[in-house]
Amino acid sequence: MSLSSPAERQAARRKAVADALTDIRRLAAGQPDRAALDAVAARLQALAAQRELFTREDFPPPAQTASGASTRYRLNPDDGDDAAALYLNSINPGKTTIPHNHDTWAVIVAVEGREFNRVYRRTDDRSDPNFARLEVARELTVEPGTPIAFLPDDIHSIHVVGDAPTLHFHCYGRPLETLTGRYGVHPESGEIVNYNATQMQPSKVAA
Repeated sequence: MSLSSPAERQAARRKAVADALTDIRRLAAGQPDRAALDAVAARLQALAAQRELFTREDFPPPAQTASGASTRYRLNPDDGDDAAALYLNSINPGKTTIPHNHDTWAVIVAVEGREFNRVYRRTDDRSDPNFARLEVARELTVEPGTPIAFLPDDIHSIHVVGDAPTLHFHCYGRPLETLTGRYGVHPESGEIVNYNATQMQPSKVAA
């Protein structure tokens, strides 16, 4: 089907996103395990394959050309704060984050671009609420055809690589803006910080 105008793309995109989220909420109902999140990732990859709906024209990369600049678009803002939230992230190469958890399930799927992920395990005894010791458990580059998924307590960091901005779906069990209890860890010192309060920038609402 030819989608020649922005209005046609917008209408088709809204329907495709709504249909995908209906399926995702069913797949991730209750307390999803890793198998359920693999199914969510497969459904998001089907959405990502509809490349004509997720263009750079409609989701431009950051206006700043600086290394690591990012823009995060909320694709289902009308669903509010009590259900799964889907974002489309456009991030310039060079972006990194400190290791962090999500406090809900999370799935990342690429439309285009490459995001290197380090996944960590905690090796401390968790007796100090202000300190964590981490070691790298595995590494994976998220790119078209290679997703990644996380349970609420999984910890990862991202490192955007390549020479073009990403367009990646980030889907969460609840909107990022509500995840006020998630934490980040400064890798050099092990200091634990509130991730949303110290690291996160506001999202934009997709048209």
